[in-house]
Amino acid sequence: MTDDQGDTTPSVRDRHDAMHHEIRQRICLLDYPPGTRLSEVALAEEFGTSRTPMRRVLARLEDEGLVQSVHGVGTIVTDAEISELEQEYRLRLELTELTGRLDPVVPGPDFMVRLDGLIDRGAEMITSGTPRAFTRFDMEVFQTLLELTANAPLREMLERLYYKTKRLWLTAAIEAQLDLTEEFRIFHHELEAIRLALRAGDLEAVAHMQRAHISMSFQRLRQRGGAG
Repeated sequence: MTDDQGDTTPSVRDRHDAMHHEIRQRICLLDYPPGTRLSEVALAEEFGTSRTPMRRVLARLEDEGLVQSVHGVGTIVTDAEISELEQEYRLRLELTELTGRLDPVVPGPDFMVRLDGLIDRGAEMITSGTPRAFTRFDMEVFQTLLELTANAPLREMLERLYYKTKRLWLTAAIEAQLDLTEEFRIFHHELEAIRLALRAGDLEAVAHMQRAHISMSFQRLRQRGGAG
C-alpha cells in the first residue's frame, strides 16, 4: 500500500529476513533445542508463506551452522558444544578487533541515546534479569555495536559466528553453571567502559574491549562446564 510517505509494503527480501531472524532467535533462545526437527510445512503455514521461501530460509540457517539437513529425517537443529566451537570463538576474537580499524563508524547522537538506554537496562538486569531475558538483551547489544563498522563482509562473518556460539552461554546459565548476578554485573561494567571510549572517540579501544569480553566469557564457560 502506498501513501504520501511512499510504499511501506515489505519486500520479498524483507519477509525472508524476518522469517530467518525469528527462527534464528528461537534456536538461540533454545525454544528449538539441539536435536529438534523443524518442519518445513509447519513453519511455512505458521509464517503464512509457501514451502519454497521457507526452504530457502532453512538452507540459509544450515549454511550458518544452526541446522542440518539429514536425509530421510529432515532439518535438525544442530548441537552446540564448546569443544567443537573453540575455533569459531578464536576467529571471533580476531575479527572483533578489526571492527576498530576496518571502516569504523563514528556514532552519532541517536546511537549514543540507544546505547544509554541499553546501559540502563543492563543495570536493571543485575537485580531482575533471567537467562532468557539476558540472552535477548545481549543479542540487541551485539546488533547495536555491530553498527560501529561499515565493512559489510566483516559484519556478516561476525554475525554468523556470534549466533552460532550464542547458545553456549544460555545452556550453561540454565544448567546453573554460571553466577548470573556476576555475569550481568560484568557485562554492565563493560558497556559503561565502551560508552566512555565512544565519548572519547576511540573506536579501536571499543574493539579491544569487545574482544576482551568475548575472551573472558569464553574462559568462564570453559571453567564452569560450558560444554554441558
